This record gives sequence, C-alpha cells and structure tokens, in this order.
Amino acid sequence: MKNGDHAIGLFQGMFEKNILTFNPGWNSNAHKLAAFTDVRDLQRQLKAEGVELLQEADESTTGPASFLAVDPDGNPILVDQHV
Repeated sequence: MKNGDHAIGLFQGMFEKNILTFNPGWNSNAHKLAAFTDVRDLQRQLKAEGVELLQEADESTTGPASFLAVDPDGNPILVDQHV
C-alpha cells in the first residue's frame, strides 16, 4: 500500500514477526538511485556504534547484500540492498 512516498508491505505468513525493511539504492517506487550509502557502509557504522547484528553482509563483496538487526521489542530490521 502506498500513500505519497510512503509504502507499507503486507506479507501474511511470510515473516514470523513484524519486520521493518530498508532498501538502500531504491527510491519509493523501487527505482535505482544514482547515489546512495552502500549497505556495507551502513553496517560498519552501526557496528561501530555497538549495534549487534544477527546476520551481516559480506564486506568483501559489492552490489546486492543485506544485514539483519533486532529492535528493542524483538522485531527484525532488515536492510536489504538490491543494486
């Protein structure tokens, strides 16, 4: 569902819990952005701040990758780069 630049995805049965996702490299219409912060750079910044990650992107790669953290309520936060 979209309202202006905001999108909410409804995925019944696809995820065990509520999940918040971010897609670096895409705009609100899933079109590739000319410039963005790479998922591996975001991962390094969060780790430097002491955020514990459940899954990490391979920092020796480029292109699509993702990492997973958990918010204080136990909900997963997925940062998923497709480009």
